[in-house]
Amino acid sequence: MASTSKRPSPGAPGRDSRAEAARPVPHVRVAVIGSGFGGLGAGVRLRRAGITDFVILERADSVGGTWRDNSYPGCACDVPSHLYSFSFAPNPDWPRSFSGQPDIRAYLEKVADVFGLRPHLRFDTEVTEARWEAEHTRWRVTTTAGEWTADAVVSAAGPLADPQIPDLPGLDAFPGKVFHSSRWDHDYDLAGRRIAMVGTGASAAQIIPSIQPKAGKLTVFQRTPAWVLPRRDREITEIEKWLHGRLPVTAKLRRGALFALRELQVDAFVRRPGLLKIVQQLAERHIAQGVADPALRAKLTPDYRIGCKRILLSNTYYPALAAANTEVVASGLREVRGSTLVAADGSEHEVDAIVFGTGFHVTDMPIGARVFGVDGTSLAEHWKDGMEALRGSTVRGFPNLFFVIGPNTGLGNSSMILMIESQLNYLVDALTTLGSIGATAMQPTERAQRHWNLELQHRMDRTVWTTGGCRSWYLDPSGRNTVLWPGSTTAFRRATRKVDLGEYELIMRTTPAPRPAEAEEALA
Repeated sequence: MASTSKRPSPGAPGRDSRAEAARPVPHVRVAVIGSGFGGLGAGVRLRRAGITDFVILERADSVGGTWRDNSYPGCACDVPSHLYSFSFAPNPDWPRSFSGQPDIRAYLEKVADVFGLRPHLRFDTEVTEARWEAEHTRWRVTTTAGEWTADAVVSAAGPLADPQIPDLPGLDAFPGKVFHSSRWDHDYDLAGRRIAMVGTGASAAQIIPSIQPKAGKLTVFQRTPAWVLPRRDREITEIEKWLHGRLPVTAKLRRGALFALRELQVDAFVRRPGLLKIVQQLAERHIAQGVADPALRAKLTPDYRIGCKRILLSNTYYPALAAANTEVVASGLREVRGSTLVAADGSEHEVDAIVFGTGFHVTDMPIGARVFGVDGTSLAEHWKDGMEALRGSTVRGFPNLFFVIGPNTGLGNSSMILMIESQLNYLVDALTTLGSIGATAMQPTERAQRHWNLELQHRMDRTVWTTGGCRSWYLDPSGRNTVLWPGSTTAFRRATRKVDLGEYELIMRTTPAPRPAEAEEALA
């Protein structure tokens, strides 16, 4: 397991508080928040660029991010394994074409080991505040395990980190078990229970087939049905694994083919949604094959164009919904009265447990309330009218704050690892450029950030996410899509290949740089 900081934690027995108070706050060049794909990828790229004085701050006790938190039954990726991995860390031993959560988490643990990231990791270290200190041209990062100062902060906390549970009347008084899909209670036995599944998104589509055979009764609350396509999953043969291990070029060719296929699909999502009609016909056939009852089939058939909301992949979802012990309530959940759940359509349902598959704080990332910029304003306040950044990576008023999976960098049809690697390219180029020109920090100009986002939203207007006739979690309260990238991953890679200094204001250091010993102490 990774080592934690050797500094005593606050409140540790036998600690000399006066000595601790006199101890200088350790300084690092970069503080990374989060140890999922984004945070670990940042660590690898920083080391490769010769930047070794950094820490990765993780609130949990192990790496993995969303693939650590989401351990619900049936949890798996809906992007092919050989594309859902770092280009610099291919894995020839993926067991299936679509990998399950345990395999992806194990992959991330291996990345931490192979690329020497363990000394940089600080577990059980939740960031409670990051504040820009203009007088020192640096960030002060406060955590549950002490403070650091840093020249730059990389927010790799991710948009799928903090679960969202609706504020329902009476929920607090529910006598049974309640948990979110990303906080699964494995000690609770579902066998024979009356279970309510609230939500029918990507997590629910995997959970429902996994728990339906065990449940006494499964009641599914569905506000809006999703389009579902067959999942072309299979075991990777031993011959394939051998080839990919002995001849890495074969794995590269496989990854390249998967990448090209998804790049070809982009045009239908972002410019010509009408091309999705054929895909929608496949989805309609999939419903017909999985659901014989016409009334249930009508409940499960969306009234919006496929692609407007996230397309789900499953071969078992429809049979589970059509099972004798499953009831689909085509309505959201309105309130809880004791052990009775009342739907928006007025129907009442007695249950023993409630599982929320209601998503995450995506358009209102909680990290924003903890980050304070040049004028002391929080990022959450700065984004009160909607998230935006320059090239999904930097925000005016927050110098040397870099996002991995920032605003408008999500994808509707391909691997997020491709976008993460592009943002890591941008991050490393920014830091090395600062070093080469003798500047300490950078922030976008108001003009550059505004121009980028005006153009981005103009392109968003013709996408299926805007024209498809649905309201998805991609949209913020004002109806603006601040989550997805309206283009190909190739286009985003080009846009983030190098930092354009013409889009930035440079900031010079106003106080002496921290002594090298302070940086060394931070990594002790």
